[in-house]
Amino acid sequence: MTATLTRTQMTLIASLGALLIAVTLYAWGQPPICTCGEVRFWVGSIFASGNSQHIADWYTLSHILTGVLIIVIGRLFFARVAFSFLFAIAIVIGVAWEIIEHTEWVLGLFRATTINQGYVGDSVLNAVADYVWMLAGFFTAHALRTTWALAMIALFEISAAFIARDSLTLTTLMLIYPVEAVETWQQAINPNAPN
Repeated sequence: MTATLTRTQMTLIASLGALLIAVTLYAWGQPPICTCGEVRFWVGSIFASGNSQHIADWYTLSHILTGVLIIVIGRLFFARVAFSFLFAIAIVIGVAWEIIEHTEWVLGLFRATTINQGYVGDSVLNAVADYVWMLAGFFTAHALRTTWALAMIALFEISAAFIARDSLTLTTLMLIYPVEAVETWQQAINPNAPN
């Protein structure tokens, strides 16, 4: 027997996830919005002070791809798993990541990589937006054929890597096994890098 969720139930569950992220991060001292006092839709440089503080930035692509990957992995390796189960996985991963990302342990890991030095975490707005972007990726991938979802992954990763010099793959690599050549390449466009 397969459990199905109505659109209203999915909206309620997703909203509760967003609320849990917002309440937790606010309680931990993350600012509701950018400390600059503005709310911007897009921040185009990973080196800008407003990065990870507004609605979208280059790391938004990584969050979208997380949702896409849940669908793609589900289709390729767990084809018999119900959509509602994949949706539950997306909610758990999205909420868990936004909370775990703001623990001192994970913040310390990010700060240990040169590209993220000084990272103090996301604003509450940005963290909730990241979660919503992940869900957008999940639902978009669900509506696409697997080949198009895979093409989306490639396009987003290549675009972010070559334009912003960071992506889901590069962030993961640099957290697990920092490569000096990658760090040097990333820093080449950093306007704040020491000369």
